[in-house]
Amino acid sequence: CSSDLEAEIFWTDFLRSLARRGLRGVKLVISDAHEGLKAAAARVLNATWQHCRVHFMRNALAHAGKTQRRVVSAWIGTAFAQDDAEAARKQLRQVADQMRPRVGKLAALLDDAEPDVLAYMDFPKDHRSKIYSTNPLERLNGEIKRRTDVVGIFPNEDAIIRLVGAILLEQNDEWALHRPFV
Repeated sequence: CSSDLEAEIFWTDFLRSLARRGLRGVKLVISDAHEGLKAAAARVLNATWQHCRVHFMRNALAHAGKTQRRVVSAWIGTAFAQDDAEAARKQLRQVADQMRPRVGKLAALLDDAEPDVLAYMDFPKDHRSKIYSTNPLERLNGEIKRRTDVVGIFPNEDAIIRLVGAILLEQNDEWALHRPFV
């Protein structure tokens, strides 16, 4: 589809601009289902892409009947509860195989999504709760919005950069201390 190609071109240009400004060491890019971003992250940053687990579950549950959503959610969740990447992959494949006769489209979705929705499992266990979804980033963006709204009007761009930089440093310290995000 041409929109996928356009999205990939956009993300490639955007990530290259960040790299020119000094972005280095990116290991994981987390987003909703953005194939263009996935391809650009691999090409430009040599980074793995994580499909946000929360967004993925919403997509997956759309393939289940209303009365089956709780059961399907719990069933898929068993893969996310595993202690290591190989066990999670094995469990997700078993869930897909058990669903295949009754909900073939959902099983196929699980098959296709496995490397992307479980990418976070290849990272240290202590980090996983912070990197499996976009929720921590969305909370951080909300905190930035809240604090900038309190100030209202900034005297110049440097003042905004100082405030947002301070918020990001706070968040970095929270991560370093293994506390939850804002």
